[in-house]
Amino acid sequence: MEQITVNLNNRQSLVVVGECLDNLQKYFKGRSAYIITDRNLDGYYRKRFPDCPVYVVEPGEKSKTLEVVGDICRWLLEQGADRGSFITGIGGGVVCDLTGFVAATYMRGVKFGFVATSLLAMVDAAIGGKNGVNLDGYKNIIGTFTQPEFVICDVDMLLSLPENEFINGMAEVIKHTLIKDNKGFAHIEQYNDRILARDRNEMVSLVSHSARIKAGIVEMDELEHGERRKLNLGHTWGHALEKVTGLPHGESVAIGIAFSANLSVKKGLMKEEERKRLLGLLRGYGLPAENPSVPSDVLNALIKDKKREGGSIHFILMRGIGDTVIEPIDVNELEKFALDGV
Repeated sequence: MEQITVNLNNRQSLVVVGECLDNLQKYFKGRSAYIITDRNLDGYYRKRFPDCPVYVVEPGEKSKTLEVVGDICRWLLEQGADRGSFITGIGGGVVCDLTGFVAATYMRGVKFGFVATSLLAMVDAAIGGKNGVNLDGYKNIIGTFTQPEFVICDVDMLLSLPENEFINGMAEVIKHTLIKDNKGFAHIEQYNDRILARDRNEMVSLVSHSARIKAGIVEMDELEHGERRKLNLGHTWGHALEKVTGLPHGESVAIGIAFSANLSVKKGLMKEEERKRLLGLLRGYGLPAENPSVPSDVLNALIKDKKREGGSIHFILMRGIGDTVIEPIDVNELEKFALDGV
C-alpha cells in the first residue's frame, strides 16, 4: 500500500493506493456518513459498502448538473445530515466531481472523501480538490476548489472496469508523464502489455506515480494561478471536442494532447520525432490521435472555455516529452491553425 499526502497550508489530503473498499468505515472516524455512487457501482459493490444511507445517481455526465445537486441536498436534509456529517463519493470522475461539489456547498461545506473506482478518477479526477458540475454541456463551468480528506484507490476494482474506461484513464496517465516525467513516459512505452493486462504491481506503481506528480503540482499552486495550469494539457481542445462530439473524456483529452503536440511542432518547441513517438504511444493504448469533428464547431465551444482570458487562452504546449510550457495563445491563432488542417 502506498500513501501520498497533499500538503496545503496546514491542510492535508491523503491518497491511499492499494487500500480496500472494505476498510472504508474506519476512515469515517465515528462520524455520521452518507454515500453517493452511481447505479452501476451500486449494483456491483453495494454489499461491500458500510452500513449508511446511499444516494444513487445515473452513470455519466448527465448527472453532473445543478438539478442533481439540488436533489442530493434535499435528500441529505431529509436524512438529517448536518455540518458534522461526512460524505463519501464511491465512483469514477463524475461521482467524484459531483460529490465534491455537493460537500463543498451543502451547509457551506462538510468534510468528504472518495473511493475512486476508475483509473481516470484514481490518477486525476479525485485528486487535487477541483469539484464541479456542467452547464449546458460546458464542462465543470460551475465549481469549487475544496480538498477531500482522503482518496482511497482500490486498484483491485480496476479488474472489473470496462476496457474502454481503463483506456480512457490512460490518457491522464500519459498526460502526467508528458508534463514532467520522460522516464515515466518510457516506462509506459516499454511495459504496454503488462499495463493493459492490469497487472496489480503495475497498477499500484502507475497510480502512485501519477498521484505524486499531480499532488506535487497542486501543492505548488492549489488554485491554478500558474503551475497547475499545466494539468490542463490536452484539456482545452479536448473539453471543447467532448462537448461537440460526445466522445468520452479520455479520448477527447488524447486528441487534445495530439493537437497540442502538432501546435508545439509548428511553433518550433517540439521535435517532429518526439511528436511521432507520442502519437505512437497514444495509438498503442488504443487512444485516438486524429480530430474527428469539424474544427469550427470545436472553436465555437472553445470560446467559452474557463481558461480563456479576453481574446486569448492559456494553452499548454510541449518543449519535449516531460517538459511543458504555459503560453497565452490568441483564439484567432488557434482558429487559423485548426482550420489549416488538424
